Order: sequence, then C-alpha cells, then structure tokens
Amino acid sequence: MRALVLEEIDTPPLCRDAEQPTPSAGEALVRIAAAALNHRDVYISHGQYPGIETPIILGSDGCGTVEAVSGDGADWVGKEVIINPSLNWGDDPRVQGDDFSILGLPRSGTFAGYVTVPIENLAVKPPHLAAEAAAALPLAGVTAWRALMTRGAMRSGDRVLISGVGGGVALFALQFAVAGGAEV
Repeated sequence: MRALVLEEIDTPPLCRDAEQPTPSAGEALVRIAAAALNHRDVYISHGQYPGIETPIILGSDGCGTVEAVSGDGADWVGKEVIINPSLNWGDDPRVQGDDFSILGLPRSGTFAGYVTVPIENLAVKPPHLAAEAAAALPLAGVTAWRALMTRGAMRSGDRVLISGVGGGVALFALQFAVAGGAEV
C-alpha cells in the first residue's frame, strides 16, 4: 500500500510503499477513502509534539470501509465508517486515562491505503456525508464535544464564550453550542 511516512523530523513526509497492516484481536482493517490534515500532523512533522518516533505514518482523521475484522465484529465488514482517533480513553469520560493515545502517533495513522483500529473506535458514516466531510470530523469534533458537553456540561440556554473561532475545534464548538441552544 502507499502511505505518507514521516521519516525524519523537519523533513517533508514521503509518499512511499508501506506494509499493509493486519488487524489484531478486536480490531478492524479499514480501507481509507479520505483522510484529513490536522494541525497535530504539522506539529509532529516539525518535532513540536511529545514522544515522536520515526518513521511513522501520520494522520489521525479518517473515513473508509471496513475490509476485515479479527475476532468478533464480522457485521462491520463492508460498512462505511468514521474513525474515532482517541485510543484507550479510559473509564472517566471527563479526562483521559494513563493509556490514552491518538491515532497517527505512536500508532500509524490514516495517511495510508489501510489502517487498523479497535472496533470500538468505529462509527457508521452517515449516508448524507461525503467521505471527505466525514474524515474531517473526528479529532476536532470529538475534542470540541468533550470540552463543551462532557467537561463544560453545556445545556440549552447557557452562555458560552468560545475564543479563537476560526480553528477546527472552535468552529465545531460553535456549531455544537448553537445547535444545543446556547447563547454564543
């Protein structure tokens, strides 16, 4: 398969052949239809992120079709999915656990023909969304949702101040707050 691989910090990632991953127990193999660039990918490329190990296939956000599963979950095969890149969040919905990581570092990500992810990190892609739109949702959307709804416990009628609207997380937070009936 082809993949965008960061070989060395502060050098452009290279599009090259990479080994197609094989799902472990409880994982799905997803054929990527679309992946979205996130600021996180740029920060990693420039060495501005902790724990960087190269080479690494970048990409946290993605959408595709489940090609295979290992273990239970055969009903996922053939479904179009959005990938939640937040791995091993933990038991407390308010804060990430010790084993938390994000797809694309330290685990290879979505800038490839295929990626493996835990089945629990899949959501069926709504049919009204194009793959490109669905691929742009996960990292910024989940971050905004957790900040606004899980940590902030926003309710209809609340007043919400969102600074820096223009970035992906802030734009999602704005949309979620308006849809939830807040005064923004």
